[in-house]
Amino acid sequence: MTDKNGDQPDAAVPPTIDAEALKGLPNASRLSWGIIKQQRRGPKGELSIAKIVEAAIAIADQDGLSAVSMNRVASSLGYTPMSLYRYIESKEDLLVLMQDAVCDPNIPPQQEYANWREEMKAYVEASVDIFVRHPWYADIPIVGVPSTPNTLRYVDWAIHTMRDFPISDYEKMSFLLLLSSYARAVGLIRRDLMLSMKAGGTFENFSGSSFGPALRQLVKPEQYPSLYPVIASGVYTGEQEQDNPIGDDLDFGLERILDGMASYLECK
Repeated sequence: MTDKNGDQPDAAVPPTIDAEALKGLPNASRLSWGIIKQQRRGPKGELSIAKIVEAAIAIADQDGLSAVSMNRVASSLGYTPMSLYRYIESKEDLLVLMQDAVCDPNIPPQQEYANWREEMKAYVEASVDIFVRHPWYADIPIVGVPSTPNTLRYVDWAIHTMRDFPISDYEKMSFLLLLSSYARAVGLIRRDLMLSMKAGGTFENFSGSSFGPALRQLVKPEQYPSLYPVIASGVYTGEQEQDNPIGDDLDFGLERILDGMASYLECK
């Protein structure tokens, strides 16, 4: 493979930005904001951070996060790994940039929502969808609060849903953490269900309905006094879903979170 000249990074701080204030910002965040610029030495447009990130996402979508390496990304683009390092210094930085790239929210106009609950539901559903569309997303460890442009747009959206709340910024951030944590939990479950289906599994096995009869034989009231009646009814393994009066259990959980928030607001 013939190496192609890449661009040497050159930290260039826009004149309107206080360089001193940027010292604590992680390197990947600086890249995502365009603070670190590259000196063009090869043919213009041959390689870019955006192209590198796009190629890495394609690999992760197809083969998982473990398949992403600077060497494989470079190979998929027809470059050597050294060319990529002129743009992105480490795989860790690349992962952050990938994460930010898939977090570009398509935020509907405010007038589409009847109330804050509907807008919050849309926020949670959009967050969950990221885990389904990009199963590797949750495999990137959380190392701190969001500080890249697209992830902060999600934060901004969530806070916007609380614009009329008579609460402090601290309370709003606590609500945001609650909603985001629930979205992550739901997203992981739906992602794992999707991956199970792709691997040849069945919904019956995933929900447990295929082995409900076995559990009803094995789980005895003497050992599991509280769980036993739930298993005996078939609810634990999803065998009574058609008789479920509350709908999707994950949506049910979100509704109860929103009920709790509404109750809290009534006390303010």
